[in-house]
Amino acid sequence: QVQLVESGGGLVQAGGSLRLSCAASGRTSSTYAMGWFRQAPGKEREFIATITWRGIRTYYADSVKERFSISGDNAKNTVYLQMNSLKPEDTAVYYCASTRQFPAVVIGLYDYWGQGTQVTVSS
Repeated sequence: QVQLVESGGGLVQAGGSLRLSCAASGRTSSTYAMGWFRQAPGKEREFIATITWRGIRTYYADSVKERFSISGDNAKNTVYLQMNSLKPEDTAVYYCASTRQFPAVVIGLYDYWGQGTQVTVSS
């Protein structure tokens, strides 16, 4: 079992920045990479970015690659999502998840999920 806890969400004005964190515990050695997804009201959950635990490899959705950055801290078992130049359409619940594959861009390839953290971007 792997437990994932996201934090760092909140309310921010358009153009602002937020950094989300995802702390992993449990059998993290069974995972190879971590990913971030988001789900806006009435929409499907969508892939944002993924990173291998060693942080050597990253992969982004085209829609965010110019504004978002994923990183990791192995010593803390924590993955981050730095979000810059936020737009109202970035408003969503953001989830982190663990996977044994890379790059994994579909929900079904992820084994464990956090509870999500709300990000709201006001115009």
